Amino acid sequence: MVRTRDRKSAEGLLPRMEAIPGKKKTLYRYHPVGQKPISLGHDRLEACKRVLDMLGEAPDHGTVKWVWGKYQESKRFLRLAESTKDDYRQCSIPILACFGHRRLAGIDAPMIAYYVREHRKDAEVRANREKSLLSNLFAHGIDLGVCKENPAKQVRPNIEEPRTEAPDAAVLQRFLVWVARQTAQQRIVGLAAEYAALAGNRKAEFLDLVWPQIDRPAKEVRDQVLSGAVEASLGVVRVKRAKQRGKKRGEVIEEIKISPALNSCLDRLEAIRTNRECLYVFPTRGNNAYTARGFKAMWQKLIVKAVEKNIVPADERFTFHDLRAFYATVHKDTTGTLPDLHKNPATTAQVYDRTKIVRRASN
Repeated sequence: MVRTRDRKSAEGLLPRMEAIPGKKKTLYRYHPVGQKPISLGHDRLEACKRVLDMLGEAPDHGTVKWVWGKYQESKRFLRLAESTKDDYRQCSIPILACFGHRRLAGIDAPMIAYYVREHRKDAEVRANREKSLLSNLFAHGIDLGVCKENPAKQVRPNIEEPRTEAPDAAVLQRFLVWVARQTAQQRIVGLAAEYAALAGNRKAEFLDLVWPQIDRPAKEVRDQVLSGAVEASLGVVRVKRAKQRGKKRGEVIEEIKISPALNSCLDRLEAIRTNRECLYVFPTRGNNAYTARGFKAMWQKLIVKAVEKNIVPADERFTFHDLRAFYATVHKDTTGTLPDLHKNPATTAQVYDRTKIVRRASN
């Protein structure tokens, strides 16, 4: 294709590119052979990069950094839960620092094994998550035609010891009593921990919980129910179950029946609620919903402070996710069955059942 070079806007263009000057901006296009022109936007340098990318001639074409950028635009990545996306973004930081400039086709299994075993030996569990991301990048690289195999699948993950202890009830209660004497924002985080221990929801399911999702009768009715004067329900909490795939994504609703203990927790959250226009149950100082990262930072500061003051013994420190296991274990001890937390009940039994004593009847 013949194009003129006498326009300043056309300087530095690649073959089969054209510049169309407008009143305010110049539009750049690329003409594939026998196909319709492809719009490249108004930035000349970005337009040239896109063309080189399409032709496989970009300097970073096929590198881990390049595939990571492509992967974030893919349907597979966009279908992931927001918490998983954030986790992968964090995993990408050390991966790009080590492999970012390397082409996928030049990375083999021994290199990945050295990364997992030696380079990240101080964070073995985290290294397993990073290896999973690398495996996804290789799979996407195969789709893009920049590599032929997935060597990450040939590397065994580091051995992980699953957590087997649920938080001790006495330690958890002492922690909650201590948190209740802290600042308002710390009390909200502490009440979120109490809610997780009572309702068994993931953080991703309740960090953006709003009051309209909580269906409770009027306070007068609740008081009568608690006193035994009236037989009625204290209401339910409705949340969307996280980690659902396919057609069930966002369609599985959990209805958690409100117990007297959960009712008390919600009453204390309402007492802290100074801004009635804020609908979030666990708001930030700015009356917004917590992000997963922001809440994690607040929780870490709180639990570290509790350990320093010996409210929680160092050898009995628990994670926030352990509270979900606490709920499942107490539920089984009380009712004899595990709660419905997963599509596959075996997952609930394997991950969350921390029961130490199994009770059964004899024949």
